[in-house]
Amino acid sequence: MTQQIREALAEFVGTLILVFFAVGSAVFGVDRIGAVGVAFTFGLVLLALAYAIGPTSGCHVNPAVTLGVLLRGGMSLQRAGVYWLAQVAGAIAGAALLKLLTSSFGKVKDQTGTLGSNDWGTSISGPGAFVLEIILTFLLVFVVLLVTGRAAAPGFAGLAIGLVLTAIHLVGIPLDGTSVNPARSLGPALFHGGTPLSHVWLFIVAPLVGGLLAALLVPVLTPAATASVSSDPTGADVPTTRPRRTR
Repeated sequence: MTQQIREALAEFVGTLILVFFAVGSAVFGVDRIGAVGVAFTFGLVLLALAYAIGPTSGCHVNPAVTLGVLLRGGMSLQRAGVYWLAQVAGAIAGAALLKLLTSSFGKVKDQTGTLGSNDWGTSISGPGAFVLEIILTFLLVFVVLLVTGRAAAPGFAGLAIGLVLTAIHLVGIPLDGTSVNPARSLGPALFHGGTPLSHVWLFIVAPLVGGLLAALLVPVLTPAATASVSSDPTGADVPTTRPRRTR
């Protein structure tokens, strides 16, 4: 199996797991664990994935993160395209499993009513959600790029990324459900349809803008001698311009 196939498979499986377990915590149990429980589930799932598949693909599991790594020179455009396709496919597969469980087994209820889709209108306006998603995604990608840089303390990047995703969800869930991940938003919206699907463009575009802004700011805060970016969130010092060896 080639390194590119391993990376694509890792991104597919990782994004599927993120959608099924993290979004699933809201779909199956937000009535019991609340927004705080959902926020911690997102953070813990990403933390575990960072150490599980980080050495293989970098554990982006998010098109906005891949865009940030691409713009910082951590990967080629061709490789980024493979990642994006794998992430979207994984999110759709994860959402399909959520839909299966909530539609084919009588007592499994969708506690969100929208299969965990993101939307605006109840607590925040469309323009407000756009600005919110830019800010939240900026923070996520900003942290990812800095803690996976050459100057970062090795071994702790996954912990920082998991914690910041938790904090982001604590802020965003009450407002628009928190996207910061175009793939995560697209998957559930495709299966729920309706208003969330018609609004999903915002949760694709705004996170990508946030990732772009983060990639532009990171060089300002990074010493020139350590400006290169590793796409491995475990913090391993690995090459960023050629395929890495798996562990």
